[in-house]
Amino acid sequence: MHVVLRVAKWVPELRLHKIYRALGPVLARYLGNDAFRVVHLSIQTNHLHMLVEARDRKALARGMQSFAINAARAINRARDVTGKVFAHRYHATQITTPRQARNTLAYVLNNWRRHGHDYDMSRRLPAKLDQFSTAISFSGWLGQPRWAAPTDYVPLPVSPPRTELLAWRWERFGLIDPMVTPGPLR
Repeated sequence: MHVVLRVAKWVPELRLHKIYRALGPVLARYLGNDAFRVVHLSIQTNHLHMLVEARDRKALARGMQSFAINAARAINRARDVTGKVFAHRYHATQITTPRQARNTLAYVLNNWRRHGHDYDMSRRLPAKLDQFSTAISFSGWLGQPRWAAPTDYVPLPVSPPRTELLAWRWERFGLIDPMVTPGPLR
């Protein structure tokens, strides 16, 4: 499933190192979970993109409810505030074909390019991968993307995919170019 979780209007930017660090322990709670697991995550300014695997609809609902509660608590702790973090429930789209799986992987992992976070002051950043995502954990990149991780960088913990679509069947449509900007042009 491709899941989008949007924050409320009053929540400031999520693409901060303290928010990134706060979400690490939240994601670790779902490692090795057979019913619900997070395979990839991308932190954007006002929303999260997630690729998740769930045993069924009930496991998805419970897993996302648990994730949203724990993520909201962690985000509020990192910001030293209280209150509602997420605007609504999540929006989920089921992935049903290998092509859709490949396109969704590219969309989630390169979503920072879609939102222009790969530029600073009209100059493209040297990073090939988004430091606010699980792109570093993804092994399906075309070529070997160079990304010099800062010495204190800790990748977000995610579970390896178990479904065929996200594990390997998507590869028949080609590896993913780390420089591609996903989605329709705005």
